[in-house]
Amino acid sequence: MVVVRKAKAYSKRKPIVNTRRSKIQQLSYVKMVPTQKIVKFNMGDIKGFDEGKYNIKIEIISQENVQIRDLALEAVRQSLHKDFSVDFPNNSYFLRCNTYPHNILRNNRVYSGGSKGERIQTGMSKSFGSPEGRAAIIKAGNPVFTAYFNGDDNIPKARAICKKTVPKLPCATKIVATIIKKE
Repeated sequence: MVVVRKAKAYSKRKPIVNTRRSKIQQLSYVKMVPTQKIVKFNMGDIKGFDEGKYNIKIEIISQENVQIRDLALEAVRQSLHKDFSVDFPNNSYFLRCNTYPHNILRNNRVYSGGSKGERIQTGMSKSFGSPEGRAAIIKAGNPVFTAYFNGDDNIPKARAICKKTVPKLPCATKIVATIIKKE
C-alpha cells in the first residue's frame, strides 16, 4: 500500500533543487516522473471565452509562496467545476487552472525497527529519494484558479463557490472579482 506523505512536509519549504528530469540521463536525479493528476485545465464554455463573451473575472489568489500538490489542485478543480456547472446552467462560465505541477516531490524513506533498516537503507549516500508526487510552485500574488462569467448579480454566487473550496488549499488566499472592460 502506497502512503502519501503529508503536504506539510513540503508546502511551506522552498522548492528542492534537482527535482526536474534532465534531458541528459546521467545528470537526471529523477529517474521516473509520476503521472499528473489534474485531468483538465480549462472547463466550461471555452469557445465563448475565446470570443470574449464574459465580462466578470473572479480569481483565487495565493497570499504566500507555497507548493501545492497536484492532488489538492485536482480536488479544488473538481469542486469548483461541479458547483459552477450547477449554479451557472448551460455552461455559461469558463474556469481555468492557472498552475501546472512541474516540481517532483521525493521521499527518502527511513525504516525503523529490528532488522528492516540495516539491509535496505543507504543512509545519506544517494539520498535523493524516490519520486512520490508532483507539486505546483506558486508565488504570492499569483492566481491559482480563475473563473469568467456574466452578470453582476452572479458575483455573490461565484464568491460563495470559491470560498467553499478555499480550505482545500494549503495557503492563505484571497478572492478577487474584477469587471473586464470591453474595448
